[in-house]
Amino acid sequence: MRHKFLLCVDNQGYEASLELRKLYENISDKKAGCHGQVRIIDESGEDYLYPGTYFAPIRILTETKNKILEKA
Repeated sequence: MRHKFLLCVDNQGYEASLELRKLYENISDKKAGCHGQVRIIDESGEDYLYPGTYFAPIRILTETKNKILEKA
């Protein structure tokens, strides 16, 4: 499975669930994408839908990505 991470760039209205400038694991959800949303694992540890504009895509080296996933 390919893991993708997104950077939170806005959390207005979701301050308890999202931290600005934090990486979040993105779960593929084509239906959500069609509606401008992304599915991420938030601060609760569960996956929820959020506006796609609240996140920016980033590239992470494979070595770094593996280290992040080890800790999960």
